[in-house]
Amino acid sequence: MEIRPARPQDCDTLHGLVRALAEYEKLTQHVTGTSEQLHAELFGATPVIEAVIAWDGELAAGFALYFHNYSTFLARRGLYLEDLFVIPEARGRGFGKALIRHCARLALERGCGRFEWAVLDWNRPAIDFYRSIGAAVLPDWQICRLTGEALERFARDGSRSI
Repeated sequence: MEIRPARPQDCDTLHGLVRALAEYEKLTQHVTGTSEQLHAELFGATPVIEAVIAWDGELAAGFALYFHNYSTFLARRGLYLEDLFVIPEARGRGFGKALIRHCARLALERGCGRFEWAVLDWNRPAIDFYRSIGAAVLPDWQICRLTGEALERFARDGSRSI
């Protein structure tokens, strides 16, 4: 097992892993990004995300994609894990734990006050795994999201009173 930062030539592989994650989550219809867009966000003039890939020889076994967020309560930045995924044939061999540990170590090295991520409420294996490593699964927070037409409509109609 080797975990290393994604390189520019890994973007097609990384995008394939993102698609595999979407298939697992039954969300393939929401994958509209391309490997070229991933490349721009990872390696452009102002990178906004980072990613590591877990390798089993020549096989890309999984990935973690993350970025910094900020806690006003702590007055410190945090590390937010956007996606963690291990391909089915590599599960149960420590790849997931190694990827999340890599990110946890980065958070500590960078002085982050938090290391956070979200998990789908139906994904019991992931919830159990996260609890087994000591993570708290917060019951009182729900993710709110504006995307696509709703985002455009809300931003555009800002002159109307609420």
